[in-house]
Amino acid sequence: MKTIEINIPSLADLPAKAEDFIRDMGESTVFLFEAPMGGGKTTFIAEVCRQLGVTDDISSPTFAIINEYRSDTTAELIYHFDCYRIGNPAEAEDMGIEDYFYSGALCFVEWADRIAGFIPDDAVRVRISKGE
Repeated sequence: MKTIEINIPSLADLPAKAEDFIRDMGESTVFLFEAPMGGGKTTFIAEVCRQLGVTDDISSPTFAIINEYRSDTTAELIYHFDCYRIGNPAEAEDMGIEDYFYSGALCFVEWADRIAGFIPDDAVRVRISKGE
């Protein structure tokens, strides 16, 4: 699995780091964001979505598990997952998580370790570290 390391020293660096990430995404569609709780996953995903043309409110899908966004510039669908509350593989299967991953739409996944058995082989791990 390919891994992208992103260090975000400060919030002022966030737009440039998101721009770099978008440039490096290539043809991949499933991205697994890793950082500790409060480590900036949702904040980074929100900035990436804004730069991809999403004008809707972008927030953590902690309780919904999945938020769906659409780029106003390309009409591309983007799915944002927060799998923290998924308790077992059956829950992920019941929500059709594999259908999302193989839809061709961008999938940004937080807490992917909770759904490890469903992750496509070509998914990209994104490790985020941040400054103070």
